[in-house]
Amino acid sequence: MAEILYQGHASFRIITNSKLVIYVDPFAGEGYDIPADVLCVTHRHPDHYVPELVPMKPDCTVITNEEAFTDGEYNTWEINDLVIEAVPAYNSHHPKGTGVGYIMQFDGRTVYFPGDTSITEEMKEYTDRHIDLMFVPCDGTYTMTLEEAKECSFLVNADFTVPIHTSVEKPFDMEVARAYEGKEKFIVRPGENIYT
Repeated sequence: MAEILYQGHASFRIITNSKLVIYVDPFAGEGYDIPADVLCVTHRHPDHYVPELVPMKPDCTVITNEEAFTDGEYNTWEINDLVIEAVPAYNSHHPKGTGVGYIMQFDGRTVYFPGDTSITEEMKEYTDRHIDLMFVPCDGTYTMTLEEAKECSFLVNADFTVPIHTSVEKPFDMEVARAYEGKEKFIVRPGENIYT
């Protein structure tokens, strides 16, 4: 059973069933005490990329947006029991090609970390991909508004959706999270785990 620790904002630590440790967008919260096998960064804005927080194993795979999107192609990695697929992420604040999202497969689950994005054309292709869990950014300034986030959640059609990136001023805004009306929503607070 995999463990996904929500650290706040858009920061996560994942430990797969085989004990592979993955960090996504290190910036917020606690839980940076276990050395990383993989570090994934959606883009290099300072609220998504503080690499010095993450202790890394000598053979740690570091994937930033520069490695994820090369020569006009979004890349894929297979690392032990983990598959990481980079996908487009963009909006008026984040031009296409400067940031990415990640769709990860581990322990029989598919989890979508969209990055800083609005609804994209490519999301139409995810509807039939049987995504188990989607983390939906919804601060309404640099990512989607609550209405866009709701629409996005039904477009992607994940089994469950979790509001994240709920504020530009603090790691988590419960009022925004409660106002999110996405598909099969549940709220995860910073410091809480999801077990898949």
